[in-house]
Amino acid sequence: MLNRRHIRIKVMQSIYAMHQKNSDDIEKEEKFLMHSIDSIFDLYLTILSALVEIQKKEIEFLDASSKKHLATPQEKNPNKKFIQNAVLNTIANSTSLNQALEKRKINNWINDDSYILILLASIKNSEIYERYMLDKKSSFDDDKKFILDIFEKVLAPNEKLYEYLEDHKLTWIDDIPVVNTQILKDLKNLSKDSSFEICKLYKDIEDKEFVSLLFRKTVLNEVELAKEYIDKTPNWDADRIAEMDTIILKMAICELLKFPSIPVKVTINEYLELAKEYSTPKSSIFINGILDNLVKEFNTENKIKKTGRGLL
Repeated sequence: MLNRRHIRIKVMQSIYAMHQKNSDDIEKEEKFLMHSIDSIFDLYLTILSALVEIQKKEIEFLDASSKKHLATPQEKNPNKKFIQNAVLNTIANSTSLNQALEKRKINNWINDDSYILILLASIKNSEIYERYMLDKKSSFDDDKKFILDIFEKVLAPNEKLYEYLEDHKLTWIDDIPVVNTQILKDLKNLSKDSSFEICKLYKDIEDKEFVSLLFRKTVLNEVELAKEYIDKTPNWDADRIAEMDTIILKMAICELLKFPSIPVKVTINEYLELAKEYSTPKSSIFINGILDNLVKEFNTENKIKKTGRGLL
């Protein structure tokens, strides 16, 4: 689920928070960072379980409607295409999902089922739902396309869902797009004869180790890393450089000098993107100029030691 860019974002945010608190407790801050990243998996499970709970609510609604004393013919024999959707059933019956929900005690929607009703209503009020329910054809591919469209165009952009997730855990704000992208990927990969398997938080052990290594190597070497760029900004007083820019520069320089397996171009491109998204409008230009000069200097001084093909 996690890519290297999002790992860099989480590390950057942790270092920024550490500065804001004037904290020097690296063990405590690293523990918070790892917890923040681990909770992304809870977000993933929470959103997935919302799909299951939405289906359950509609089953309950149709059942209650059919048992009304003066139930209409339509209520007695409702269109069950939505609650019989093959993809929703596959997700609801997923062993890996249900085990993970139980293990991590994800039961948000039991206490907050009002949000599930809001999401269900938004689905039923959509043109996507109307077209799907009117179509007499039924196939796994049709069911999958419907769920993909509903998730991407109705659920993912739902403001009430976003507000709930933000209020539930503030650190989830930047994680929601990553999780939604992963869920869409999971849904697209689902086939008729396959079970639904939840993803892993980290691609591999190297990515998990990258979190701690990047955080520690940057924080423990901040003074030395700052010395690399401070005299490269003659037109800028140190106090005038945005704090986020200094963190981005330190992390980028740390990668250039202390992570031999990461290509130089990858490092520069990644931190320029972070600057565009998280710092001032002119930050990416400023940072690009400094890093470009530093890379030339580091290569001249043979400071950059990269291993593998095409890493310079």
